[in-house]
Amino acid sequence: MTAPVPAAPSDDAAGGVRGSAGPVPDPTTWPGVDPEWSRDAVVGGRRWHYLDNAASLPAGTTPRGTLLCVHGNPTWSYLWRSVLAAGADAGWRVVAVDQLEMGYSERTGAHHRLADRVRQLGGLTDALGLSGPSWDGLPVVTVGHDWGGVVSMGWAVDHPRELAGLVLTNTAVFQAAGTKVPYLLRLARHRAVHGPATELSPAFLDVTLSLARPPLPADVRAAYKAPYRSVRDRRGIGAFVEDIPVDAAHPSHAELARLAAGVGALGVPALIMWGPKDPVFYERYLRDLLTRLPHADVHRFEGAGHLVVEDADVAGTVVTWLDRRRLGRDASGAPAAARAPGGDRSGPRPAPGPLPTAATAPYRPLYAALLEQAGSAAAAVVAMGAAGPSSLTWAELATRVHHLALGLADSGVRPGDRVSLLIPPGVDLTTALFACLRVGATVVLADAGLGIKGLTRAVRGAAPDHIIGIERALVAARVFGWPGRKFIARPAVAGIEMLPPRTVHSRRRVFGIHGSVPELLVRGASLAAAGTQLPPEPGPDSDAAILFTSGSTGPAKGVVYTHRRLAGMRDVVAATYGLSPERSFVAGFAPFALLGTALGATSATPDMDVTAPATLTAGALADAVAAIDAYAVFASPSALDNVVRTSGDLTEAQRHALGEVRLFLSAGAPISSARLARVTDVMPAADAHTPYGMTEALPLTDISLGQIRAAEADAAAGAVPGAGNGTCVGAPVPGAHVRIVPLDDEGRATGEPTDEAGVTGEVLATAPNLKDRYDRLWATQDHSATWPGWHRTGDVGHLDAAGRLWIEGRVTHVIVTAAGVVTPVQVENDSLAVRGVVRAAAVGVGPIGAQQVVVVVETDPDVHAGARHPATLAPEGLARAVRAAARVPVAAVLRVPEVPTDVRHNSKVERGRLAAWATRMLAGERAGNP
Repeated sequence: MTAPVPAAPSDDAAGGVRGSAGPVPDPTTWPGVDPEWSRDAVVGGRRWHYLDNAASLPAGTTPRGTLLCVHGNPTWSYLWRSVLAAGADAGWRVVAVDQLEMGYSERTGAHHRLADRVRQLGGLTDALGLSGPSWDGLPVVTVGHDWGGVVSMGWAVDHPRELAGLVLTNTAVFQAAGTKVPYLLRLARHRAVHGPATELSPAFLDVTLSLARPPLPADVRAAYKAPYRSVRDRRGIGAFVEDIPVDAAHPSHAELARLAAGVGALGVPALIMWGPKDPVFYERYLRDLLTRLPHADVHRFEGAGHLVVEDADVAGTVVTWLDRRRLGRDASGAPAAARAPGGDRSGPRPAPGPLPTAATAPYRPLYAALLEQAGSAAAAVVAMGAAGPSSLTWAELATRVHHLALGLADSGVRPGDRVSLLIPPGVDLTTALFACLRVGATVVLADAGLGIKGLTRAVRGAAPDHIIGIERALVAARVFGWPGRKFIARPAVAGIEMLPPRTVHSRRRVFGIHGSVPELLVRGASLAAAGTQLPPEPGPDSDAAILFTSGSTGPAKGVVYTHRRLAGMRDVVAATYGLSPERSFVAGFAPFALLGTALGATSATPDMDVTAPATLTAGALADAVAAIDAYAVFASPSALDNVVRTSGDLTEAQRHALGEVRLFLSAGAPISSARLARVTDVMPAADAHTPYGMTEALPLTDISLGQIRAAEADAAAGAVPGAGNGTCVGAPVPGAHVRIVPLDDEGRATGEPTDEAGVTGEVLATAPNLKDRYDRLWATQDHSATWPGWHRTGDVGHLDAAGRLWIEGRVTHVIVTAAGVVTPVQVENDSLAVRGVVRAAAVGVGPIGAQQVVVVVETDPDVHAGARHPATLAPEGLARAVRAAARVPVAAVLRVPEVPTDVRHNSKVERGRLAAWATRMLAGERAGNP
């Protein structure tokens, strides 16, 4: 019954020939498939084809369990070839079925409904010994895609004894009443399109295969199409499309409803992997699945689409997840949960050093200082603008936060809800953020500096329940389909609630606006007067915020902070820089804009475009400093560079104001001592500092200008082992610890963590203000937490004998030459010492192990006449100077009119983009500017 089908000869149809009951498989023509995996079974008089990797498992061993993989429409078991291979390597048996009428299973001519398919799959697994009376006792993890996901969930609901886990990719189990199925499915079901597109031609199949990102290789595409060469072969495709239950009257609706209810009762571990660029299964289906499987681990593969199994490393993620969740049996046959700790090959690795205590001080909520100063008439927040400053006293701010919190709770915002705040830094953002935190909602902070595409990815990925934003943001939310009930923060006119009713209705209907912050404040004031109480305060380990990385090394990642960890950030900043309620500061760097209220210190935001830090002028900074008599200034390197450039326009009063600043921080990207020193000319009394950290943990280390100069002197003199080769970012801040994961000869961080001086590798860190996790990026979080409680930063660096950290670049930017590993930062620092070079990037061109170092420079037009000319090889004199300055051989020097940097900070050089461009350029291709 289950013997392998011998390979059949092939004719004009690649991959098989036609038989009386359907196409005959020829697995020798399927790329990525071991021919021994192709098998068939006859169940109930019907022939099933399936792929089974049992022959690839070591002889005499017991599989850890079985992965039961179910394809959707119009694919077949070939979809799971990578899972079959990865499963075999990990000791898992993988059985991937071809549903009846699909792939190489029998063409019976019958029309199978959803309930039929669920029942048929159960009959097959009974026959194979995966379930039923002949069950082999091995735990089963179902794996499904598209409508195969629905069928696999049906099997899971009906087989609780055998079921050990659930894996889903781009699927759905519920269609809400009143909502339309996705457009492509509606089109495919249309009477004028259905037959011609699904059966009479391969159009539906071709469109589905075209959704792969990147496009499928020709031989893989041919393998997918092989079992669907004739009209008869494709009838199952058309029937599958027709069986989509679009409404309650559809014959399969009752079964779908049964499965939707049953899935919610499954308590087994679950993994959902999603391709966001899917025109078939929208993200609303993911949100629905998470309401039914709230415990599920989720990984969204940004850039992947409907065929996420083809687009991303689904197979590797599955086998890693099985290990982490301790599913399956070990080699002795014992259940994974019963393994001794020492025998768990996937268990946590030993911590590389001391972990910080849970808190360095008693936990105080982020909003504690606001409550403590609720009676103060002193200024709390000041926002500078073209129309003049706007401000609130502590008493006013505390009242507004309390009233808004009451209004939000009354409007339906519940503890645990996600609220996206699309408001520029200032009074409105501060009010909304602290009101949400007090209600127990999780604030989603994705700033406009990500750009519209990045912002759309971030908001959709976080899936907020509510959005509070300025009018421009709500228009974008409507246009780009961002989820969540929408509240306008500050109407563009006197107030939407003040406009004529007809206009109110039309505007709110068009933009989907549920209400406004002014309305919520009024409602909250009324509730406060009536004695209404707020919900209980959120716990310290409840989610508080989702922040986003800059996106300089790929799509911006959501980073989840709990209330305790956010409070840890506040406490670390206060301890490191001596900030207190008596020391006000100006925040020209978005992450610090809200810390003032948390610290109980007056804060001001300067008049600038927060999406473009380099728009901060010296005059705008001085006005913000003067408005609150600021003790400190926080800004990014590009913002401070523009402050220096525009300092000649300062008035005497503005110069005096900046002369009173006692501390300034350059944060967000590396900055050289020379650039930092130039800022001290504008703020001469200020102690210059630059912290090192990232969205996942800010700050981790800190260094002053004087300490940078001392470190550079140590490097030049060779007085301290490990000093030099990179940019010194100082010693860890209070409570933080740093270790290094050494690089191997291929530039990969594979060693065991160490604090030995001079060892280059990936920077590993832990701190009380470390993130809790990445949001809906399970695989990313798993990799980053190889050592539990510690974070793999992705940065490359080393420690010196004085305990200082030197940053050398990013792991992904390491250059592996024939002579060894080269890290980019020191090469860039050397190049920046050449007269006229204002930005530099060192990148690798060529294959790993034989890469050549290429330096890309941007030059000052006042020094080099051709600085703004199209990209080309650098002039001979400039190239010679760069090569002379660099401490490693440089194969080529290229000059560009502008070195690309990240959107948020305008400071982090995009080395990956430049490496790809330099490769094309040096190959003689038409490359243009990077």
